[in-house]
Amino acid sequence: MPEFDKASLSKLRHDLRTPINHIIGYGELLREDLVDQGITELSDLQRIEDAARRLLEMITESLSDDAPSPRPPALITAQDESIPVDSVTPPAITGHLLIVDDNAENSHLLARTLERQGHRTSEVQNGLEALALLAEKPFDVVLLDVLMPELDGYETLGRIKADPNLRHIPVIMISALDELKSVVRCIEAGAEDYLPKPFDPTLLRARVGACLEKKRFRDQEQAYLEQIDETRKRLQSELQEAARYVSSILPEPTDDPFHIRWAYNPSTELGGDSFGYHWIDEDHFAIYLLDVCGHGVGAALLSVAAINVMRTMSLQNVDFREPAEVLRGLNDTFPMERHNNMYFTIWYGVYHKGTARLRHTSGGHPPAVLFVPGEDAPRLLRSPGMLIGAMPGATFHSEDTQVPPGSRLCVFCDGAYEIRREKEEMLDFETEFLPFLNSHRASEKLPDELLTWIRSFSRQEALDDDYSFLTIDFPA
Repeated sequence: MPEFDKASLSKLRHDLRTPINHIIGYGELLREDLVDQGITELSDLQRIEDAARRLLEMITESLSDDAPSPRPPALITAQDESIPVDSVTPPAITGHLLIVDDNAENSHLLARTLERQGHRTSEVQNGLEALALLAEKPFDVVLLDVLMPELDGYETLGRIKADPNLRHIPVIMISALDELKSVVRCIEAGAEDYLPKPFDPTLLRARVGACLEKKRFRDQEQAYLEQIDETRKRLQSELQEAARYVSSILPEPTDDPFHIRWAYNPSTELGGDSFGYHWIDEDHFAIYLLDVCGHGVGAALLSVAAINVMRTMSLQNVDFREPAEVLRGLNDTFPMERHNNMYFTIWYGVYHKGTARLRHTSGGHPPAVLFVPGEDAPRLLRSPGMLIGAMPGATFHSEDTQVPPGSRLCVFCDGAYEIRREKEEMLDFETEFLPFLNSHRASEKLPDELLTWIRSFSRQEALDDDYSFLTIDFPA
């Protein structure tokens, strides 16, 4: 026998085996047709198929690369008693299959077998045509020959798996029985399975069916993920709408008669902080800030409910000029057992224009800070009081403070100073927070400057808690 290199030997094997595979394949189809017609005497056909298989084995053994290859496993045929022809039923799952093979006879034979099993097929002769068709139409499985001109099976498989729109399609490699190394290479590159030549109908049915089943599960999973993503987008849109509503109920900065500025930065899209200020009557001006425990939708709902009660002064039998009465009314209206075990803290003050006195109280809230012209140290406006909603029947007490002309009042939540550094070191209220406020006490932009500073302290842009800070400048 003349000398051949491996590539030439492989091509010779391929060229010799192809027509023999056609004989075996068409014999299988002819057998099924005859059985369907009730013809059971098939001995002549059996002898032809047996001779073709023996010849195929001789070619494989004689033209192997190294030592003679082991005898290929016997193919399951329609004659096998273990699988009667009439017991073979169409597969439960059918699909649209793309056959990629440069040999038209191989391709037509495979297509005919698959169509008899209930599938729809399309045929192309090289990898470039396959990629073009895959970009145009959806397919459930690709049956891809390894050896093809222009773009072989390896490169075609690589491009399919590199394309985000195609990589989910199962690919079955078509190969000869002695090309297992090539098959392994393809499976490592992402192929789902392989199909040896000649095509055995039962094996073909099983492997295509398994790929279709897997793709069906993947398609279902993808549909669920798309539903989840749509739900997420809808919820995100609703959260953004809710956040816009929460922002819309916050008061506008004002300049007359008080110069009021503020900064608000929720830690999530919906925060639990809220605040407001308004005239109760011609002489009394209310200032308040509340902080609901937690974050998110539940905290925002309670915050909005409470702040709307404050804005509309809708607590029954409550004089909103008296801070202690207001907190008592809030405590009775928002018990935590009726609000998903959520509570809130609040600082509430009422400024009397005629006397320049500020009457105030708080429920578990940080003290307000009053900067008075000519005084180096700030005044802390605090009063003892329980968290709102935590204890039925809790009592609150109001305190009075004289507000000299030109004073500045700062009202804020605990998120303005309970800031943690990387090593769990907390910002100190007395030695760091208050000195910063004092050094910026006259700044028009104090609320924003403080926010920038605590972000720098925490070394992170997003804070762990909501941030709310108001400055109220009283007339000089």
